[in-house]
Amino acid sequence: DPLNEIPKDQPTLIPQKRASMVSLDTIRKDPRWRDPNLREVISMLSHPMDPVKSNAAAYLQHLCYENDTVKQDIRQLRGIPVLVGLLDHPKAEVHRKACGALRNISFGRDNFNKVAIKNSDGIPALLRLLRRSDDVEVRELITGTLWNISSHEPLKMIVINHGLQTLTDEIIIPHSGLRGDPNDPARPGDPEWNTVFKNTSGCLRNVSSDGAEARQRLRECDGLVDALLHALYSASVENCVCILRNLSYHVHKEVPGAEKFHIQAANHSAKSGGQHKKKDEPDCFGGRTTKGQTLTEPLSQIHNSRNNSEVSSAHRGLELLYQPEVVRLYLSLLKLSQNHNTLEAAAGALQNLSAGHWAWSNYIRATVRKEKGLPVLVELLHSDADKVVRAIAIALRNLAIDHKNKDLIGSYAMRDLVSNLPCGQQRPAKNLEGDTVVAVLNTILEIVSENLENARFLIQGQGIQKLVSINRTSQSVRETKAASHILQTVWAYKDLRHTLYKAGWNKTHFKVTAVKDGRIDVCFTAILMKLISEMMCVAVSSTDGYRTVDQAERAGDAPCHMIERETFQVSGHVVSFLLTRNF
Repeated sequence: DPLNEIPKDQPTLIPQKRASMVSLDTIRKDPRWRDPNLREVISMLSHPMDPVKSNAAAYLQHLCYENDTVKQDIRQLRGIPVLVGLLDHPKAEVHRKACGALRNISFGRDNFNKVAIKNSDGIPALLRLLRRSDDVEVRELITGTLWNISSHEPLKMIVINHGLQTLTDEIIIPHSGLRGDPNDPARPGDPEWNTVFKNTSGCLRNVSSDGAEARQRLRECDGLVDALLHALYSASVENCVCILRNLSYHVHKEVPGAEKFHIQAANHSAKSGGQHKKKDEPDCFGGRTTKGQTLTEPLSQIHNSRNNSEVSSAHRGLELLYQPEVVRLYLSLLKLSQNHNTLEAAAGALQNLSAGHWAWSNYIRATVRKEKGLPVLVELLHSDADKVVRAIAIALRNLAIDHKNKDLIGSYAMRDLVSNLPCGQQRPAKNLEGDTVVAVLNTILEIVSENLENARFLIQGQGIQKLVSINRTSQSVRETKAASHILQTVWAYKDLRHTLYKAGWNKTHFKVTAVKDGRIDVCFTAILMKLISEMMCVAVSSTDGYRTVDQAERAGDAPCHMIERETFQVSGHVVSFLLTRNF
């Protein structure tokens, strides 16, 4: 065995002993033994003997594990281009060890190593290896490395350009079960929830947050959306639903032909006092274009999409993102999942799909109600996870654009919403973040606007006390503006004045908070509407353990990373590595 025998042309470190019988402890006791320095190890990557190359790469993987300094030194000593070159080596042991080293080197907050891999044409090399290797360990290492690389914002589109279709064809589709059971092609297959699928979906989850162009590329990628939805119909997986949430972001603006489905915003507002629309007005399944032309063909397409079998046969790709049947899938996740990241993503997907004044989002809002999804969402307002409460609140705000939903949410969710509000300086027991409080306030504003009964529910739910306290004492300008707007909206209902006076409130409690110079902030409504618009849709990347980033962080988010691993085997590999050189 060449790994365990000393080459004849190499001097032995310990005479008269076979290499296979030499222990590492024995070698370390010999005064002539020493650790090779990093430059020597990197030079061994170009050694003519393949075992030396593979062991050198394995040793680099070992050295850079949890050691950012070594990773930096490897880059500065030009070790990364040599490792990338070994990815095309025909011997499995060599390219496997080189890929393991690159995975560990690419892990971490230092993005210079990720860029160095890219500059060495490492991304195409990784994808070439993925296409030609069926070895599970090699595929885990490749996809893990790509997952790490995809965490750096400037590299996301490069990963998409080089690898989107390959990752979809080689990993996502086969592992999703979309192609069917190999033993029975007519029968749908079951997803394979293995490390390769996790790594690849984590990579796509990162790149799907890179803006409109990235989203559109993923939506149009042949088979990707179909495979992700098939996997989710079979079982819940966090990365899949997070990708779908990101791909549904701004779908009402970005899909080709979206403008023909646009309908007037005025058609979706509830009339004053919670009255329903007149008979001659479009109902929640239809509307008129801004030019006054009735949407007939697009709406007939929507009406024809009524069950899962029809959707599966009639729609493919990005069209599946906004079919009303996905509502059942996301609601199932919200009912069954205990994973806060999955809950946030499923709520975020509904939030995105119900945003805006689009015929499909209008139908999505109605479908959530018909599928009895509103109680599911309201129950999650009691979640201990801040990000879940925020996503649920904004989803309810978007769903309330439908006047029937607005009535139901006002009746059954007002107390739950109010319970999440702070009382001045005192935060609720859950200590919600400011963004979440603003989201809850915006939802309350939506459901009391042009709806007298919902404003009455707000009063009955002890909401006025909290709103007045926020308006007068909150240190957050955003919270103050949102609370002020709700109070003004409630005071505008003259039919409620007697009730308010009787409860001890008067006009001064409903005044808009003044700015520092004493003038009323006349722009607060415009600013508030802008904030609401920004919160209607959400697309985010992730960290390891996935979190929703703050608005200010979204452009420079630090997405999820593959875990670097200590896989260097000490036994025979170290011995053979040391014995092939006379240091």
